[in-house]
Amino acid sequence: MVLAALTSVTGSRERGSGRRFALGLVMAGALAWIAASIVILADDSDLTFRIYSLTPQLGIAFHLDRLAAFFILIVSSVAACVAIYSLKYIEHTGSQARRDMSVAAMSVFILSMVLVVASANFFGFIFFWELMSLSSLFLVMFDREKAETVKAGIYYLVMTQFSTLFLLLGALLLHRYTGSFDIASAGGLTLSTAGIIFIAFFIGFGTKAGIIPFHKWLPFAHAAAPSNISALMSGVMIKVAIYGLIRVLLDVLSPDLWWGTLLLVFGTVSAVLGVIYALKEHDLKKLLAFHSIENIGIIVIGLGLWVIFSHYSLNTLADLSLFGALFHTLNHAIFKSLLFMTAGSVVAATHTRNIEEMGGLVKTMPVTAAIFLIGSAAISALPPLNGFASEVMLFQAYLGAFQVPSPLTAVLLFTALAGFALMSALAAACFVKAFGAVFLALPRSREAEHAREAPRAMLVGPGILAAACIILGVFSYQILRAIGLDLPLPNVLPVSLIAAAVFWLAVLALRRSEAKARVSETWGCGIHTQTSKMEYTASGFSEPIITIFSPIFRTRKTGKREFFDKDKAIVSGGSGEVHTLQFFEERIYLPTALFVKRIASFISRLHNVDLDANVMYVFAVVVVILLAVGQLL
Repeated sequence: MVLAALTSVTGSRERGSGRRFALGLVMAGALAWIAASIVILADDSDLTFRIYSLTPQLGIAFHLDRLAAFFILIVSSVAACVAIYSLKYIEHTGSQARRDMSVAAMSVFILSMVLVVASANFFGFIFFWELMSLSSLFLVMFDREKAETVKAGIYYLVMTQFSTLFLLLGALLLHRYTGSFDIASAGGLTLSTAGIIFIAFFIGFGTKAGIIPFHKWLPFAHAAAPSNISALMSGVMIKVAIYGLIRVLLDVLSPDLWWGTLLLVFGTVSAVLGVIYALKEHDLKKLLAFHSIENIGIIVIGLGLWVIFSHYSLNTLADLSLFGALFHTLNHAIFKSLLFMTAGSVVAATHTRNIEEMGGLVKTMPVTAAIFLIGSAAISALPPLNGFASEVMLFQAYLGAFQVPSPLTAVLLFTALAGFALMSALAAACFVKAFGAVFLALPRSREAEHAREAPRAMLVGPGILAAACIILGVFSYQILRAIGLDLPLPNVLPVSLIAAAVFWLAVLALRRSEAKARVSETWGCGIHTQTSKMEYTASGFSEPIITIFSPIFRTRKTGKREFFDKDKAIVSGGSGEVHTLQFFEERIYLPTALFVKRIASFISRLHNVDLDANVMYVFAVVVVILLAVGQLL
């Protein structure tokens, strides 16, 4: 990856040969990581080595076990497909120099994610975490001339440093009580101390993962970044945060019951609100970004169930929850990367992210439409695809809640189950809207009408992931059994074979039928020629849902009508608008920013004094920092 970055910056710019060679190196590196990960997963072996020591306790060391190998497999698999996609996608963006820098930064970004997962101590973990954050920030700011991109970059910079601050706090507290920065068991901690450390890590990892209410950066950054980078950020970067949370829960701290309750509540809120906010979006990439929040919520729900069931020694349900969360982590990486790449193809073809200005693309971009449809069905948890296979594992775990001896905990679990079911239904509705508005009916803009199919490389990358959605869904039972999971899992393969046989029999019967079909336009209230203005729009589809959830959106509807006559009997025209409250931005983030601004203004006034006073302030701050660090260490 380092060689790929250097090649992209220093290689030949003639016809993009340097970029293509660099992307080839990215693919080669990703394939090597895939092979190494499979070996570690198959052999159940550990590998530990140290490459640099600043002090006896501060150094760069790596530890690879099955958990790390699993997440490296996720990162490298998606990275390989994104690299294939980028061979052509990158040529749609920016100047030659900017394209070269983008490929270089992408190489560093991918490498840093792998090194975060492989780190054996928190010193290396946080170092590579910052490298991951800064390289992704550069990529988010690719189109930095746009005001929207600048806003996204500011949000992302602030929130990613907020995340690092809490990770550093958790690492320093662990060092304070264990004397080591190693990512290893921290036994002997009191419940209160362990709880404080867990909260620090939960906020740090939860912010990067996009758990509500720490999520606000995610829709802005994912939408502003180039689509190949959005695929990496949503597909794998936020999974690196999930890896950190799982590692802390499994190998560092001993979870308490209230930790599971916290994870379950935050996961459920993130899943439900994520899909509700996605339903109102007409920006295709923001819609997908909100679904990342939803699916991160699903993964966190699985972790919460694992902690709760483990506390009550319900080991089968605990294992089902944990492996359901891990399986959904893999599945979401696959279908969300697929969806962002196909969305990038659509945006490149139509020059807009507004789905109200698309439509009819199934005729001009049929392969892209087919791949997007597979991803839509997978993220909606429709059988027999992989999203269904992992979500049904969590449903099975939920249904075992009656075994929990505590009535209060059982009520919590069944309440969360209701939210989980609601989320699943709304996700399917949202992607009916997304696929229908983007690909079906008539084109609603000149750009959509003249769109053309994406180049082959932009089909091969997501196409591989679409095949993985099918394989991991249809053969999920066989795959999970093959790796040794003895859990009550559903066997999707027989049902899939029966459904496929019925489908093809129906197709064959229709083809052999002698009846002739009459082809005509859809009836349009007596109007002979249909136009795109007569279609069922995305706004019209989501408006009833926005109305239902008006207490969340704080929906306000305004309308204006114009009349032909003074008696106001004949309407000549009009307009209507639906306004929704950006709750987290308007009620949490902006007030907090204004509060910090007031504090900064106060400190600025203190600084506008003589030099002696400034020296005194600096000395006092240094003393306080040294005392605080001394206490932590």
